[in-house]
Amino acid sequence: MRPSLLVILATLVVLLIPGTAQAAAGTRDGSLVVLTGDAVVGPGDIVDSVVVFDGAVRVEGTVRDSVVAFNGPVTIIGDVDGDVVVFDGALVVQTGAHIAGDVFADRRVIAPGARIDGTTSSTARFAVAAGWAAVAIGVAVWIAIAVSILLLGLLLLWFAPRAADAVLMAGKTAVGPSIGWGAAAFFGLPVLGVIAIATLVGLPLGIGILLALALIFAIGHVTGAWVLGRLIVKKGSRFGAFALGWAILAVVGLIPGVGGLTWFAATVYGLGVICVAAFRARRAPTNTELAPEVPATPVQV
Repeated sequence: MRPSLLVILATLVVLLIPGTAQAAAGTRDGSLVVLTGDAVVGPGDIVDSVVVFDGAVRVEGTVRDSVVAFNGPVTIIGDVDGDVVVFDGALVVQTGAHIAGDVFADRRVIAPGARIDGTTSSTARFAVAAGWAAVAIGVAVWIAIAVSILLLGLLLLWFAPRAADAVLMAGKTAVGPSIGWGAAAFFGLPVLGVIAIATLVGLPLGIGILLALALIFAIGHVTGAWVLGRLIVKKGSRFGAFALGWAILAVVGLIPGVGGLTWFAATVYGLGVICVAAFRARRAPTNTELAPEVPATPVQV
């Protein structure tokens, strides 16, 4: 574990070095990212992109992609092939500089002879565009997750319909134990995985548990949707009942705040009813135990 800690500490130290110290060696490949300090792309230097969270940016060489500064002035003397975004600071584009993309800055000074191929606007427009992009990405992720949950549920119902009925019975008759066991599984499995990794002996088991958490939680969510749908549609197709429960949880999941709580409740309860159904199946007598004893018939010779 000691070499790993040394690597982590060394990485943190490198990230905290001021940007001028990083650029002094002359970066020619990769991006220049600075948490605090100045970032300088010297004459003849070529970098992919420049991102500075707190500090000044000075570009005398070439930036292949974009320049983004969150808090500090930006001076462009060389070439930027992408966009230049300055959230809190002044942008100065000197004579002979070239920006191939768009410029987003509230305070900007563009000298005569500087060339900007794209548009020039404030950061408010950039924020609106970024907001719409975030919304589009969120909707795409929601659709992908919802469709995956639907397909997983339909597959499980087709593969194990009797198990679905057993789970439903547990959900109807053991509400309290289902909530308790579901919460224990939801919070206990990650802890168990971390503990197993820490023991080194259980490293493969711990890694396997952590990697399987996404599938386990998805099955729990599917089970919660199945129980919800069957409580509403008491008879008829299993697939139709599940689809109804899935649709309700998917639509509610779009509501900010409420969606996360609904996902948590459905997943926890689904995991709980699976645990209760498994315990009941384990205690149930087998067919041989249920079969009555047949008295032996005497054989006449």
